[in-house]
Formats: sequence, C-alpha cells, structure tokens
Amino acid sequence: MFIGEYQHALDDKGRLQVPAKFRADLKVGAVVTRGLDSCLFLYTRRAWEELAKRLAGLPLARANTRAFARLMLAGAMDVEIDSQGRILLPDYLRQYASLKREVIVAGLYNRLELWDKSRWQSYKRATEKGSGDIAEALSELGV
Repeated sequence: MFIGEYQHALDDKGRLQVPAKFRADLKVGAVVTRGLDSCLFLYTRRAWEELAKRLAGLPLARANTRAFARLMLAGAMDVEIDSQGRILLPDYLRQYASLKREVIVAGLYNRLELWDKSRWQSYKRATEKGSGDIAEALSELGV
C-alpha cells in the first residue's frame, strides 16, 4: 500500500529518486503513465496489469472510453529502479506533467502520483478549501 507525501528532485537526466519505503514493491516491475490533473501515475507491474485489463475491456463504441484508454495505455512506459533507487522518466511524460526540478511523490494506495511541486501545492490548497463539499459528495457514494 502506498501512502504519504514525499519531495524529491529530478536530476539533469530526468531520473527521480523513489522513496525508499516503496522500492521493494516497484523493484519487480513498474509502469509510469499519464495521470489525471496533470500528474503522472506510477504503478507496480501487477496493479498496472489489472488496470490495463479493465481499460481493454471498456466499450470501444464510446468516445470517452477510447480517449481514456488512449491517455493511459499509449502514454505508458515500463520503468526500472536502478541501483541508486531512481527511475528514468521519459521526456514526453515529464513535459505532460510539467515536471521541473522539485517533484512531489504522493502515495494513493495502489499507485504513486508524481507532481510538479508548485502544481501539487496549488491543487492541495484548492482541495483543502473545498474539502467540506467533497466530503458531502462522497457521503452520497457511501464513503
């Protein structure tokens, strides 16, 4: 389970240090892809395979499902953790998420999200401000 919020820096080659507590789970294989809200999603190989199967099973006749599957599947890239605990993020994904130097690694149970630090701070402030409305909407879903 991935939880917590960590700050790391991209190096000049686009490598990102993975928090030490998550490395063992990602060592057996990992996939990074375009996420939502202008961040990247990083999955274990197993979690990715489960998600990819669900995406592949979505109805092709619906434009929204095709678009979402393309966003996630076509943007995906296998990544490996090197001996220093880093992953290389492809340039096209760094550009998509506007990753500069400082990156926030946020644990969200079955995935990690990789955010540009300033975008994360803006997103977090807005979400915290609207937390009451969010909680009310989630209560309608039984959460």
